[in-house]
Amino acid sequence: MKNKWSIIVLSVLIFSSCAVVRQGEVGVKSKFGKLSPDVADAGLVGFNPFTSRVIKVPVRTVNQEVKLNLPSKEGLTIESEISILYSIEKKQVPFILEDIGENYENVLIMNVFRSAAADVTAQYMAKDMHSGMRSEIENKIQDRMHESLRERGFEIERVLMKSIQLPTELSRAIERKLKAEQEAQQMEYVLDRERKEAERRRIEAEGTRDAQKILAEGLVREIIELRSIEAFRELSNSPNTKIIITDGKTPYLINSQD
Repeated sequence: MKNKWSIIVLSVLIFSSCAVVRQGEVGVKSKFGKLSPDVADAGLVGFNPFTSRVIKVPVRTVNQEVKLNLPSKEGLTIESEISILYSIEKKQVPFILEDIGENYENVLIMNVFRSAAADVTAQYMAKDMHSGMRSEIENKIQDRMHESLRERGFEIERVLMKSIQLPTELSRAIERKLKAEQEAQQMEYVLDRERKEAERRRIEAEGTRDAQKILAEGLVREIIELRSIEAFRELSNSPNTKIIITDGKTPYLINSQD
């Protein structure tokens, strides 16, 4: 029985003196509050549970979602939901823990983000945040954060404005403007189609006129005589009785009988 309890106690001590660092994390030992400069990769990390502990820090890409009221150039307040994608350089983890602490996300990243976002959006009109300029605003916020955090071991990968809630009256005004622009584009399309149809008719009329002109110029004396001979031939083949007066050039039908 004594041996059994010894095995149990030994097992507990072994398991309590090991920490599991998962994939995408690193571990840093803290002994009596002093951090080790060495970084432990994924796997089992041994430590003395009476004097030390292992602090685990993710070095994979982290998605931090923030709801924030942003100012606009015209002084409006815009409700937004923004995602910050960031990661930490593995070698910088001990220094980050030493300088900032384990709550580095709220202490540093969120504060830098709020300041950068407010500075950038204050340069844009509220409607710009709801248009194609959104990506430009995102990139500028990312650049501001990168300038402040890069040297401290943080990599800001992307800043994504997932949703923007404009004031009700402004939203309605934008919708009215978009509707007017769509109607103007539709009208321009109709006018363009009518102009093309008018151009087609003009070209068709010019073609008909040119064809008639060419035909008129081609009716020379010889062609007229040939057409007259063909007319005489058709009359001679007719079974009906006819009286024809002609000078030999053009027939003139003055009577016919069935």
